[in-house]
Amino acid sequence: MGGRPDLSRGPGRLLVTLYGVFTVAAASRSVYQLSTRFDEAPLAYLLSALAALVYAFITVSLVRGGETARRVALVCCAAELTGVLVVGTWTLVDSAAFPDATVWSDYGLGYLLLPLILPVTGLLWLRGARPAGPAGAARE
Repeated sequence: MGGRPDLSRGPGRLLVTLYGVFTVAAASRSVYQLSTRFDEAPLAYLLSALAALVYAFITVSLVRGGETARRVALVCCAAELTGVLVVGTWTLVDSAAFPDATVWSDYGLGYLLLPLILPVTGLLWLRGARPAGPAGAARE
């Protein structure tokens, strides 16, 4: 493999597919909501747009591959997990702040908890997808 981690092989292929689907779903939903119903729940709709951006960064990083992309994807997966936990808890504690759901509401319950499962799976996959060979040999 020449030291460059191919992040879209094996389980990474499923992650690319799922993150790609979530990018399109969250982006479509947020664009529609922001353009037609912004005044109803601006916080929820902006958070869905943020989720779409995070999903897009992860998708592109997984497809691109390489050590730099792996690091970017790690940071984005950690940010996604933080967002899911914070927004998920916030929606349970103060549901009035969210008159409409976000992708991360109730820890992603509306999406079968995949918004909670994906970043954990992504972090585990990316942690193990390090380049082969001596440390530092595969720098980009």
